Amino acid sequence: MEYKISVISGDGIGPEIMKETLKVLKKIGQIYNHEFQFIECCAGGASIDKYGEPITEENFNICKNSDAIILGNIGGAKWKDYPMEKRPERVLFKLRGELGFSVNIRPVFLKEYLKKFSPLKDEILKKGIDITVIRDVTGGGLPSEKYSGEGTFGREAFDKEYYNEKIVSDTAKWAFETARKRNNKVLSLDKANGLISSVLWRTVMKEVATKYPDVKLEHMFIDGGAMDVVKNASKYDVIVAPNIFGDIISDELSGLVGSVEVLPAATLDMNGKGMFEPNQLHNTNYEIIGKNIANPIGLILSAALMLKYSFNLEQEATAIEKAVAKAISDGYATEDIYYEGKKLVGTSEMGSIIADYINCK
Repeated sequence: MEYKISVISGDGIGPEIMKETLKVLKKIGQIYNHEFQFIECCAGGASIDKYGEPITEENFNICKNSDAIILGNIGGAKWKDYPMEKRPERVLFKLRGELGFSVNIRPVFLKEYLKKFSPLKDEILKKGIDITVIRDVTGGGLPSEKYSGEGTFGREAFDKEYYNEKIVSDTAKWAFETARKRNNKVLSLDKANGLISSVLWRTVMKEVATKYPDVKLEHMFIDGGAMDVVKNASKYDVIVAPNIFGDIISDELSGLVGSVEVLPAATLDMNGKGMFEPNQLHNTNYEIIGKNIANPIGLILSAALMLKYSFNLEQEATAIEKAVAKAISDGYATEDIYYEGKKLVGTSEMGSIIADYINCK
């Protein structure tokens, strides 16, 4: 089979981890007889430096006409003082909004080799963490209408917290379908005791839930939920939340793992086409750029999500996941997950090891 993939290496450590991810995908192509056509796209800060905007129309159309997009890293301190509409991150809102990528999926898991880095107590860790966080990315204040100006009390600003039935319903369907493949539990987070948009969110969630009688739906306010997922992370399966709440709660859960660089993420349309990126798309550790230190595992596992969701290549996705697990179990570790007794390797070596471990058995 032939698949056309738009490659946005992006900024910071993006080009380094992307190189290793493509190395792994090429190995998959060789073993399973797939032809992956990788088309380089310039976007983010790199595009601002070269073209003066986060993404040109030409590069946007490349993404639009591809079967999937894989994205390394976006943004950095260099562009932090740019106007909001000109910052590297705006490429994400354009791709999500205009290509219909409406739902973000972040698997958060705690493997044995990561427990050493988690801030949680052993009695919590021994129960394990395996949660999928699902959030919409087209509603709420982040991509919304914005205002900044002068008012009675001086400078003022607002972001419009807009939701409609379709946004919530689409997100709910992803959550319930995902739960059906896991443990049939969904926790929906909102602020329905203070936000009218959250009242709509909770109402539509309940309506969609009637079509999934086998899935248990629970509601919590975001503040109480943020506290409880730290104390009782093991009891949660699928967590679904509005845009900004989901962004925060997924980062909180990722922090509990101890090393976010090993976690993947995907932003999808309702058919599974989408954009695949590491859990922490905006890596701010600028000291490691270009030093062969960055951990490529998060993006490599995101490539596995791409094979699974966009191309329905379950066996190939599993092969990548098993190769990553074997590399880790054999003691190989980049600097962020290294401790005494492990074998310290760099970005490129880790990518090569994982690629070498891929087989079709």
